[in-house]
Amino acid sequence: MEHLRAHGFQVEAQNVSDPQLNAVAAQGGVGDDLRSCHTAKVGGYTVEGHVPAADILRMLKEMPAMAGFSVPGMPMGSPGMEQGGRKEPFDTVAFTKDGKKTVFEKHR
Repeated sequence: MEHLRAHGFQVEAQNVSDPQLNAVAAQGGVGDDLRSCHTAKVGGYTVEGHVPAADILRMLKEMPAMAGFSVPGMPMGSPGMEQGGRKEPFDTVAFTKDGKKTVFEKHR
C-alpha cells in the first residue's frame, strides 16, 4: 500500500478472511496459479499480488482487453517485498476471465 500511495494512488484497505479474499480473486478471474496475498480492484481491473505501480499506471493508460494482472507468489524485490539489494526476477502476468495468460511486463 505504501508503494502505491507513493505513486499517487488512493488506497483503501479492507482486511478480510482468506475465504473472502479467495472469492474476490476468483470473481476477478484470478486463477489458482496466479494467486498471491493481496487482491485489488483498480479501474475495473483486478490486480493480484505485489504488482509495481508502473505496471498499474501503464495498464490504466493502455486499457488492454484483459480482466487484470498478477505477480504470483511473493517474489523478493517486488514492491513490499524488498530485502536490501536482494531481488529475484519476476513477471507481471495479464489474464482474461477465460484463463488466457500473457506476460505484461518482465522485471529483471
